Amino acid sequence: MAEPDQSGAVAVAPGGNKAARRTCGFRKEKAWLKERAGAVIAGIDEAGRGPLAGPVVAAAVILPIERCPKALRNGLDDSKKLSAERREELYDLLLACEGAVIGIGRADVAEIDSINILNATFRAMGRAVEMLNLGIDIALVDGNGKPPLPAHIHVDPIIGGDGLSLSIAAASIIAKVTRDRIMCALHEEFPGYGWITNMGYGTREHCAAMTALGVTVHHRRSFAPVRAVLAGERIQPELFSDIAAAE
Repeated sequence: MAEPDQSGAVAVAPGGNKAARRTCGFRKEKAWLKERAGAVIAGIDEAGRGPLAGPVVAAAVILPIERCPKALRNGLDDSKKLSAERREELYDLLLACEGAVIGIGRADVAEIDSINILNATFRAMGRAVEMLNLGIDIALVDGNGKPPLPAHIHVDPIIGGDGLSLSIAAASIIAKVTRDRIMCALHEEFPGYGWITNMGYGTREHCAAMTALGVTVHHRRSFAPVRAVLAGERIQPELFSDIAAAE
């Protein structure tokens, strides 16, 4: 098996399987450090933009680029590509990583319904940066949007960044595990909606439960299926996919 270089990428021998090449590394971080030596770089990502219920959660993570443990360099990736068990393992490794700094922010349902999901996501990202309790110079953000962070922070949006930057991948895992735990706790309060498995996404099970049991205080009333239930309209659970629960 090919060994990863210091960026976290796996070198593939001639004639090797190109599909095995890792794309997630520190290349983006190191490119910025060449341009701005000594800059403090954080990866930022969110979990929970699409669900019908629950908060949106964001994380900001600063990794020790030159001292990042091999287990993280080899293991971190887009959280959607990993099993729940693997995400939990990496979450624990990140919390135990010497030199890593982690901030978590969230925006609750009332904020999502008030200012829309995009702005609520940006607000959660800003809170995650504040929770770092450490000034950063550059924010690598998954996606194509730029959250309105303080003016001195250069925001670099990267489409598919959670599969390219280890810093963003770390934030992806922290945000996803944190939000999943929140939804599992909410499931104990409202067990009929399947949140322990669908995490609030609009799966067939969840939509059928909304029709049968009604809407809870944790549902996003600004989202069309929830509005439809509140209006007494019938939604068709069979039109919804169960795949989204893993996102």
